[in-house]
Amino acid sequence: MTQRQGWIFVVSSPSGGGKTTLVQHLLHRQPGLRRSVSVTTRPPRHGERRGKAYQFISRARFAALRRRGALLEWAKVHGAYYGTPRRPIDQALAHGRDVVLNIDVQGARQVRRLARGRAVLIFLLPRSLKELARRLMRRRTDSPAGIQARLRAARRELACARWYDYTVVNGRLQDAVDQLEAIVIAQRCRTRR
Repeated sequence: MTQRQGWIFVVSSPSGGGKTTLVQHLLHRQPGLRRSVSVTTRPPRHGERRGKAYQFISRARFAALRRRGALLEWAKVHGAYYGTPRRPIDQALAHGRDVVLNIDVQGARQVRRLARGRAVLIFLLPRSLKELARRLMRRRTDSPAGIQARLRAARRELACARWYDYTVVNGRLQDAVDQLEAIVIAQRCRTRR
């Protein structure tokens, strides 16, 4: 028997699309799945803890990581930089472990190109743009102008869903988590890589 191949599961959606919530539920159901902790230059939102959702770093430190090639992917989103540290991903894959990345469409493209067939891209679709706007307003982290900017970006990002491997409509939480888990299980059972 050969060692099991690890997979990178990339979960993307527009801002407010529920990536973080769905990934948290998925991780509770699939304990063998590891979540990558991204780095970002944006300030923490209310209730976010360092190292849990993100590692919050300076722009200078982010630039240094990028120059050294220490990021698997990176992007500038809504004025802040985000990236995925490469080393934990490489280590997990080398040991046959699966990793889930909660990243935007720019980063997903980079991962697909660099992961050499080991990435599975999943796009979370909102039920509607109206529902997405409600979610963004409920978060209370952006001004009305900021919400409008995020909705404009969402329209562009939704057009990218067609080049993902899977789409999941994030309407009813339980259904969306069930579908995400089904994708992970199916990918783990594939015979062709």
